[in-house]
Amino acid sequence: MTKKGREKNTKNKAKHSKLMAQKTNKKKLEAIQRKERLKNIIKKSKEN
Repeated sequence: MTKKGREKNTKNKAKHSKLMAQKTNKKKLEAIQRKERLKNIIKKSKEN
């Protein structure tokens, strides 16, 4: 017999994928910001 009601775990899967996307986007953003900071530091050190 099939399960009655809504599909199994669709809500949890959607929530999990949303949270994982947030996590990966945050990591990418932090890496980009870190590279920019390092570039600025290097540029300032070359100027002096």
